Amino acid sequence: MSTAAELADPAGDLAAKVSHRYVLAFGSNMRVAGIGSPSEVIKAAIEDLEDLGLWFHSVSPFIRSAAVGPSSREYTNAVALVETYRTPASMLLLARAVEDGLRRKRRGQLWKARTIDIDIVLWDGGIFVIEDLAIPHPRFRERDFVLGPAKTVAADWHDPVTGLSLAQLFARLTRPRGVTR
Repeated sequence: MSTAAELADPAGDLAAKVSHRYVLAFGSNMRVAGIGSPSEVIKAAIEDLEDLGLWFHSVSPFIRSAAVGPSSREYTNAVALVETYRTPASMLLLARAVEDGLRRKRRGQLWKARTIDIDIVLWDGGIFVIEDLAIPHPRFRERDFVLGPAKTVAADWHDPVTGLSLAQLFARLTRPRGVTR
């Protein structure tokens, strides 16, 4: 795990004095001893990120969603609009450190039960891609458990790939489909 000083300002991001906004998605479907239910785990993750210098503009209501993939446990999800001086790469390090602190185990298998998952969905810099991180999140447009909460905190934020707002993406994803004959 990184030291507190590295987490506080990993590559001298604070010296740059350039503030960025991010849309972060949170998900949990496991209790954590000493913390509690998945909702409490997400609250703990938010508190940890605040303690590490993120400014939370807003947090969506928490929702329950069916698991994606092999996990059979229902998830609790939320989305937050945050501001920080951190670059996307240092945000990834920070999110992983908070996940590790909340006992997230990375076993190399996607969509398994987990104590906490923190995804960087969007940032105000548009498209950003490095190893282990792609912004926008590659699958966020397909996930109502991300778009539903996201439209409550950043409805007018536009996806840099499609040009559509989060509210428009959610409406498209959830609109009734006609019967194919």
